[in-house]
Amino acid sequence: MAQFDVLPVNQIAGKATMDSMPVRCRSCGVRDTALCASLGDGELSALHDIGRRRIIPAGQVVSWAGDPNAICANIVRGVLKVTASMADGREQIVGLLYSGDFVGQLFAEESSLTVIALTETDLCCYSRTSFEHVLDDFPRLERMLLKRTMSSLNDARERMLRLGRQNAQERVAGFILDVALREGLEDEEGELNVVLPISRGEMADFLGLTIETVSRQLTRLKTDGVIAFAKGDRVCTIPERERLEAIVNPF
Repeated sequence: MAQFDVLPVNQIAGKATMDSMPVRCRSCGVRDTALCASLGDGELSALHDIGRRRIIPAGQVVSWAGDPNAICANIVRGVLKVTASMADGREQIVGLLYSGDFVGQLFAEESSLTVIALTETDLCCYSRTSFEHVLDDFPRLERMLLKRTMSSLNDARERMLRLGRQNAQERVAGFILDVALREGLEDEEGELNVVLPISRGEMADFLGLTIETVSRQLTRLKTDGVIAFAKGDRVCTIPERERLEAIVNPF
């Protein structure tokens, strides 16, 4: 298990009480979208008491496949890459996790996936065993976790279906749109601005394409004015989201 700078949440947020929401939780940017959104103030304090804040640099491994499954976490800020090892030793990207998502494999003693920070990431981390005990005390949290797990499975199935039916341009456009809807910022002119979290090679791996095909499709989208790149090939601007959506969903 990788080591990070760890700060107790109660040192960051101030002393929590059972009849008020902890300060860090009150100011949390994903308070309404993270797993703990299902909790009341008192329940949130109980979860807060077992939590720790971890700031993870970009490129740092959060957990390795095969290691003891020690932690789970809510992502407060940042993007994580989830990979699985194939029989021939290659790594396959199986998912990207964003602010508000939950990371971790509960009720498993060993991690089966490797999780890596793509950007500097702020996590609210919990001991897996302690978190499982909290689930026993708060059925609403357990139901919310089950609901989110089922939603993730449905999203994975839909992604597999889309990739099987979409052409290369639709796959690339769909990826950009997905990231924009999760992490994009809209400016005063109504344009969406997004930093693509992975390289073209990783995008090709994720979408089941070659890097040459991804590069051609990005160039085509740029030439057609659907997207623009402000700096390098990571900072992307979407002038009109409707045009990108029309490519992803042509019918």
